[in-house]
Amino acid sequence: MSGARNDFFARKHAELGVALNEVQKKAVLQTEGALLLLASPGSGKTTTIIMRIGYLIEVKGVHPSRIKAVTFSRASAQDMKERYGRFFPDHPDGGVQFSTIHSFAFEVMREHLRRSRMSFQIIEGEVEQQEDEELPLHKKLILRDLYRKVRSENLTEDQMEELTTYISYVKNKLIPEREWESVKCDVPEAALVAKEYESFKRSFAGKLLVDYDDMLVLANGALESGGELLWKYQNRFDYVLTDESQDTSLVQHAIIEKLARRHGCLCVVADDDQSIYTWRAAEPQYLLDFRNVFPEASVLKMEQNYRSSRNIVDIANKFIKRNEQRYDKNMFTRNPSNRPIYLKQLDDYKGQAKYVAAAIEGTEQLSETAVLYRNNASSIMLMNEFERRGIPFYMKDGDNRFFSHWVLEDVLGFMRMAYTDKRPDLLEKIHTKMAGYISKVQMAALAGIDNGESVFDNLVSHVPLQDYQPKQLLECKESFQAMRSMEPRAAIRLIRFKLGYERAIDRMCERLGFRKENLIGILNTLEDIADGLDTLEDFANRLKYLEAVMKASKKNKHADAVTFSTLHSAKGLEFERVFMVDLIDGIIPSNEDMKKVEGEVSPLMEEAVRLFYVGMTRAKRELTLLSYGKRDGEEAKESQFMAAVRQLQSPQQAPAPAAAVRRPEAAWNTEAPGRRSASGKPAATGTKRRASGAAGSGVTVTEGRPGEQPSERNPHALKSFDGLKAGDAVMHEAFGAGKFLSASRDMVEIDFDNGKRKLSVAACIGMGLLSRP
Repeated sequence: MSGARNDFFARKHAELGVALNEVQKKAVLQTEGALLLLASPGSGKTTTIIMRIGYLIEVKGVHPSRIKAVTFSRASAQDMKERYGRFFPDHPDGGVQFSTIHSFAFEVMREHLRRSRMSFQIIEGEVEQQEDEELPLHKKLILRDLYRKVRSENLTEDQMEELTTYISYVKNKLIPEREWESVKCDVPEAALVAKEYESFKRSFAGKLLVDYDDMLVLANGALESGGELLWKYQNRFDYVLTDESQDTSLVQHAIIEKLARRHGCLCVVADDDQSIYTWRAAEPQYLLDFRNVFPEASVLKMEQNYRSSRNIVDIANKFIKRNEQRYDKNMFTRNPSNRPIYLKQLDDYKGQAKYVAAAIEGTEQLSETAVLYRNNASSIMLMNEFERRGIPFYMKDGDNRFFSHWVLEDVLGFMRMAYTDKRPDLLEKIHTKMAGYISKVQMAALAGIDNGESVFDNLVSHVPLQDYQPKQLLECKESFQAMRSMEPRAAIRLIRFKLGYERAIDRMCERLGFRKENLIGILNTLEDIADGLDTLEDFANRLKYLEAVMKASKKNKHADAVTFSTLHSAKGLEFERVFMVDLIDGIIPSNEDMKKVEGEVSPLMEEAVRLFYVGMTRAKRELTLLSYGKRDGEEAKESQFMAAVRQLQSPQQAPAPAAAVRRPEAAWNTEAPGRRSASGKPAATGTKRRASGAAGSGVTVTEGRPGEQPSERNPHALKSFDGLKAGDAVMHEAFGAGKFLSASRDMVEIDFDNGKRKLSVAACIGMGLLSRP
């Protein structure tokens, strides 16, 4: 058998150039019993999985149809299937079953309902309208209608997302209906609406309405009851393999357990350090408790990273050790080091998109560049700036909800009133959100007046008002008239402050539980989009155009274009260069992440650490981290994660001070790589300037480009300390003038005006930070 094993590996190496390391070979050979394979980022897990399947077939003699490979996403299942076809083209088509957990659950559910003589209708995804339906039976339409009946108000898009996530969560966690009230949800009476939803789906004679989560619950219930159906599926497969298992929910784990219970040959491939979907009911604790379920299970750790440069791997490996609830792993690589991780703090959020665009503009192979962010809202300003500069981009998970958000619609409603104040129907849409305090009764009286005059004049002249209202209404009239000739950005500020829209938002947040920072962020984004536009019509057209641009960017998936992606959606991807943006406390980690639970670190904080780690490990060679000192007019604090990376990378240096003060790391990680001058020609390197405009930082930085050698950036940089003696004058690009004191292999000590410092020799010499004055 050992000869057959060696022949298999040698043959695949000769045919494909695939050479497995020792741990990967162990994973291939460990075919019997339960195996937990912990795969660090870039460790070649898909290759290992495919080789394991090939080994089962070619060496162990297992028929392909007896192997079931289950993964979390459709894209992963397709990728695995295609790679298997390339590795083993001689194997019969349609043999090994690659599928998502949902497609397998659908198969089980369908057979169970058929045996029960129950028909069903899918109410999620693309739904066809039945002939006898006024509206199609779709999950969101049903929930919207039920919420209106329960609360006598409409669901916002944000609330719809929160409610559907909540319903998915309680089902995937297998939480009984009687306990749903105990699960937190910001949507009022979410548990009641969810229960009404479940009752509605069961209210059709002989037919069950089914959403995607129901497939899992029904399949698990069918297998739980045992009998012929369970026996059939258990005996169909002799080997079960699951990939991306850190993303698997409790009900999904339960289905897989039942499937593998008879033979016990289950291979679970996962990385507990990349579990970032607990809000969607993923169950990382299951991996930590794996041996409780399978006491005889083997655990292997694939820790060698083939993707990233050594400096990125080393820092990411140290960073993830902040978490305690994890398997002890040590990711490493034999790849060479590249430049240090760049850390850049801008003065203000408004400069961020400009900085990133300037850094990328002119870069070759744009498809090897990604900009990652936590929240989809961050993509709007990036899209606006990249489109203006003509830099192509692909938005992996573009969210069109921004362009239909009620805040945006409100702002456009105010602007429509600027063009004509004679239409009560326009005032009807915004009257509760502006100064004037017009009541419903007053609006009803106004609607009955049809004399072609200003609605504000009619209110003052023909409608009973409170004593304070006439003056306010006439001021509103004057504001709308003034808005007509304003530039869009000034108009938005008038709407926000003089017409009282922000005060109205405060009231809505108190009454309805909206997150104020999200709504203010939308207003600020609208201001930034309006910047430089001349008329209100230009602004409305720009919004329509950007919405079309977002939709069109989907076509750039395989083009030479920069990828915009949330950190969540970036998992599984890799790029030569990665920018991570909005790295401030309150975003990553979020305020919710930072809350302690009974004095202990919250599980949400550990997940935020994992999310940041996922972002870092997408980068092969170049990683840039961006924060800023102000956002939306308020002070912003650099993300503690970014501060941790700085400390890990340069432990001898002091923490970064405030944004307006020059920082120690400025000399090598605040460049605007690829920056171009106003003429479009590449800007000279090695020059100092007051960063503004494209970079928008407002701090003094030393410029450079990715991949520059120190001698290219600073031709006078010291290449060694040979010939220097104590007291000799030196110049540090960040700390300024100083006197050399001493140097060892690892550290150099310099006396600066603000005190003595011990600095890394590798950073000072390797990055050309020191020179003779």
